Amino acid sequence: MYIHIGEDLNIRAKDIIAILDKECVNSSELVEEFLKHHGERLINLSKNPFKSVVITYDKVFLSPISSGTLKRRSSQKYIQEC
Repeated sequence: MYIHIGEDLNIRAKDIIAILDKECVNSSELVEEFLKHHGERLINLSKNPFKSVVITYDKVFLSPISSGTLKRRSSQKYIQEC
């Protein structure tokens, strides 16, 4: 299953480790430190302030799509694995 996370980018659902809400990022010093530490692997997909953080095995994405929408997309059964 693939999930659209913004800017015409689809990633495989099984590659996602975590999806964090923007509020979680802003309220946690540990998450901020994690993002700073992984700055070279950080990809900003949002032209405006990001709404969620999608963590995969090899990259960290700042997504313009809310964590609730990404969760809903991941539970859709009609998206097929290619």
